[in-house]
Amino acid sequence: MSFLEPDGGVLVTDGGLATELEARGHDLSDSLWSARLLADAPGEIVAAHLAFFRAGAVIATTASYQASFDGFAARGSGRSEAASLMRRSIELAQAARAQLAADQKNRWIAASIGPYGATLADGSEYRGRYGLSIAALVRWHRPRLEALAAAGPDVLALETVPDVDEAEALAAAIAGLGVPAWLTYSVDGEYTRAGQPIADAFAVARDVPEIVAVGVNCCAPADVPLAIATAGEITGKPVIAYPNSGEEWDARRRTWIGRSQFAADQPQEWIARGARIVGGCCRVRPADIAGIALAVAGTG
Repeated sequence: MSFLEPDGGVLVTDGGLATELEARGHDLSDSLWSARLLADAPGEIVAAHLAFFRAGAVIATTASYQASFDGFAARGSGRSEAASLMRRSIELAQAARAQLAADQKNRWIAASIGPYGATLADGSEYRGRYGLSIAALVRWHRPRLEALAAAGPDVLALETVPDVDEAEALAAAIAGLGVPAWLTYSVDGEYTRAGQPIADAFAVARDVPEIVAVGVNCCAPADVPLAIATAGEITGKPVIAYPNSGEEWDARRRTWIGRSQFAADQPQEWIARGARIVGGCCRVRPADIAGIALAVAGTG
């Protein structure tokens, strides 16, 4: 994974793909969220990826966060079609990258793998503790990981993980796929969303060779500095941070509430604390990523 070579510098990942698709006029209120557009409006996904690339991101996370065989089956798609749609999420990001090939900038595709709770569409990804065993979570995650890995992403983004059990399941499920992964938790201060100490959570990745970076995403920006320091100390691996805007998700009304706490100068502190990849998650737009890109450039 060349972008994490020792002399590779700090890299900028994208922002909220679904946020950008909503800003482009799409209703993503159903249970598939942005994954619905893999079938209904694939060109719009390409356009959203392009917006983030042009803003300065060098990593695109795919529209597969909420994609699952169960979710597509509920909409009438068989396993073959569901696997094809998951692979399409990679292909669309690759198509966006290809449109910008002339500028000679290295760009990478991260296959988004959301937690089991994301597919329930009830806010469970911000709580964890689903009542499933680690073995059951491995069985659920492995087929979708295989489908996404088959499309040739540069990295598997195991993201918004709410608890240690699911992290252990994902670490087991990626074995033998031949694609490196990063693991990012959604946290609340010193704890995972499920209430476990983040030091214990990051320790899950320490001895997993397939996990090449670890950190946090879809948390409040204020939670990032402590998480970066802890992740680096516990794992010794490159650290990634891409929080949301700091607003809160209201699962009942399916909307974000509160005020944004995201500022373009915050990544300078994250980089100073050791982050190697920085960006944004939900409610973070291309203009915000452009500000992050400027901050990264300013660090040299």
